[in-house]
Amino acid sequence: MNYRHVFHAGNFADVFKHAVLARVLVHLCEKPQPFRVLDTHAGTGLYDLEGTQATRTGEWREGIGRLMAQKPAGEAGALLKPYLDAVAALNSGDALKFYPGSPLLALALMREQDRLVACELEPRAAATLAGHLRRDKRAKAVETDGWQALNAHLPPPERRGLVVIDPPFEQKDEFENIVRGLELGSRKWESGTYLVWYPIKGSGTSAVMRQLRKLAIPKMLRTELHVRGASADSFTGSGLVVVNPPWRLAEELKVLLPALQALLAQGPGNRTVIEPLGDKF
Repeated sequence: MNYRHVFHAGNFADVFKHAVLARVLVHLCEKPQPFRVLDTHAGTGLYDLEGTQATRTGEWREGIGRLMAQKPAGEAGALLKPYLDAVAALNSGDALKFYPGSPLLALALMREQDRLVACELEPRAAATLAGHLRRDKRAKAVETDGWQALNAHLPPPERRGLVVIDPPFEQKDEFENIVRGLELGSRKWESGTYLVWYPIKGSGTSAVMRQLRKLAIPKMLRTELHVRGASADSFTGSGLVVVNPPWRLAEELKVLLPALQALLAQGPGNRTVIEPLGDKF
């Protein structure tokens, strides 16, 4: 599966991923000590929803477009507010033209003392990313292979923080890279939080989940949003594996995921998953 960020910006998978990312960052900000975010596959950082690539698919209309038009109320609304406020800050009034990638979303929620390292291998995307981050002293863009960045940038000086792993799945062995990457990362920086995104198509991801369980990482959570039933030919859901999740995150997901499911469902068979992969839940 080829999942380049620019073609799918703001779709249901981005909404799910970034809503959870925002919750992790909110929890990191609750302690006064600084933290670092390492984004291994950062993309360009900001996406024009009226641009050629985004309009070619129009997927954002069934994702962030729906959510901004019908924001959940109550507890789910409160949990989504930091994320939606960050999106709204990039736009004017009720218009929805720009959508943040993970680096800009992180910067919107980070504090002055926190730091971001955003990695991107594709030269043009890396140059665009560097341009978006150039004026923010908290951020550094690095043109490098994200999988190598796990070795080069861990553990961070701050000893607190988050690693975002969100590859484009252009390589056939990307799931194997995830397993190897988490094995390396958890060995080098055992206390770090890791947020790993993956697409769901066809028969699902049971094989890779078995491999992740074999890593025996004690605190590991799997969560998925399926917007319709399984299909061998189309992208029907996405998932996140969270290593060392903040202690309230699992309970928040029990509120957040049903709300997103209700708003973003695209057909029969839509569902959510929240389950432990480690032994300390």
